[in-house]
Amino acid sequence: MAPPAPAPSRVFAELDLAPSPVPEGRVGTPVLPGREVHVSGSAELSARPDRARVSMRLGSRKEAAAEARSSVSRRLQYIAHSARLRGIPEENMTVTEDFSRVENTYQMEAEVCIIFSDFGKMQNVCNLLTEKLGTSVTISPPHFYHTPEAIDTLRRQVCVTAVGNTRRKAQEVCRLFGQALGKPLLIKEEETKEWGGHIDSHLSHSADSQTLQERIQNATAYASCRVFAVFEIKGKENRRSKLL
Repeated sequence: MAPPAPAPSRVFAELDLAPSPVPEGRVGTPVLPGREVHVSGSAELSARPDRARVSMRLGSRKEAAAEARSSVSRRLQYIAHSARLRGIPEENMTVTEDFSRVENTYQMEAEVCIIFSDFGKMQNVCNLLTEKLGTSVTISPPHFYHTPEAIDTLRRQVCVTAVGNTRRKAQEVCRLFGQALGKPLLIKEEETKEWGGHIDSHLSHSADSQTLQERIQNATAYASCRVFAVFEIKGKENRRSKLL
């Protein structure tokens, strides 16, 4: 059985030092173009989720409608008060209520959704409500996700990092040949990829048995970027300036 063919070599930099040919119909020596170095580079970055949504459900069934409403209302006020004391803004809390008649009783149900940007505060609030309200409130596992602004920041950062890595490669190549790197002549984004992470969605498909850190890790977003660049080569490297 023949051995597998070797993998093709990867070129990450190329010095363009060849003179340009003389145009047809003209007589003279070849024209020396500006010297260039062609380089490709890449980067991969990740971003942890910057938001978490926690849903809390509570309800009451009483023979009197006022009693059912009052029971739920008291707990709703306590939840909102506890969150505000820990710096959660009012606009980050959403309350939905449902009141119905079931046989000969009245049933009041409510759901509170709180969005947290500080996961430490989130844990403190959830622990407090579990301790004070017990089984009278059901707290869902947090759903972690990224805001559009966080994803945009990740995209910018990975592109900037890829350009920086590409420039450093070009500098290394120039040093190898005793040359000094000049200004960029071309920077082109060749490929970008994104994977992982959760968008802002009310649906979470994570298993309830996952730990908090596992949920954060599963919601982490990743992005990669590959860049092609052409830099000018200025000339011989000034070794004296390197020593200073």
